[in-house]
Amino acid sequence: MSEPTLRPCLFGVPVDPIGLDESVRRMSALLESQHGGQHIVLNASKVVLMRDDSRLRGIVADALLVNADGQSVVWAGRLLGVTFPERVTGIDLMSRLFTECELRGWPVYLLGATDEVLMTVRAKLALEHPRLVVAGSHNGYFNNDVEVANAVAASGARLVLIAMPSPRKEYFVAERATELCTVVSMGVGGSFDVYAGVVARAPVWMQRAGLEWFYRFWQEPRRMWRRYLVGNTRFLGIVLFELLSSRR
Repeated sequence: MSEPTLRPCLFGVPVDPIGLDESVRRMSALLESQHGGQHIVLNASKVVLMRDDSRLRGIVADALLVNADGQSVVWAGRLLGVTFPERVTGIDLMSRLFTECELRGWPVYLLGATDEVLMTVRAKLALEHPRLVVAGSHNGYFNNDVEVANAVAASGARLVLIAMPSPRKEYFVAERATELCTVVSMGVGGSFDVYAGVVARAPVWMQRAGLEWFYRFWQEPRRMWRRYLVGNTRFLGIVLFELLSSRR
């Protein structure tokens, strides 16, 4: 896959200021190449995690493709001199890749979420993408990373979609790079839950207004309050620090 000669940096890592269509094209080129690699989406929560975790920051810096998932990252990019044509969410890219993989015959492995959610996702895929090859699946609650990585590799999958929290999924792919050397890995967060209908996605107007985080907080305030209220406050502080540093 041909990469741009120069990728702009944001929050200390290279990013790809491209839209959904171009992201699908680059992912398809990577899948066709028979080489492995990691795709990562960047949102406010991950920016905060990177500030405290140099290991995660290094993994993101080494990723072959980094999309701006959160609208807050898109807005922050504009302030800091990196213009994204649009946000590219994990679930939107995942949905497009289901179609591409079905057309091109690239097997997909589903990793993460619960067994019940995975069953629903597989049943829905069988209806909406009947020719898509689902090479295998495994829930996200496991301790033996080597065993799971070997199962993914042995399945013949070209694309593994990982619905686990950060930095767990990024660590898993980086640590098991040898086993996954021919597999393209993509973290999709809670996208399986949304695709299965377990969690409702925010209305389009809230997505465009950058309020999708508030919709998730409203759905599960006890679980999400720290990530969004504390995390978003820290994210604003990081953006302000970067802005003042750039002006010096």
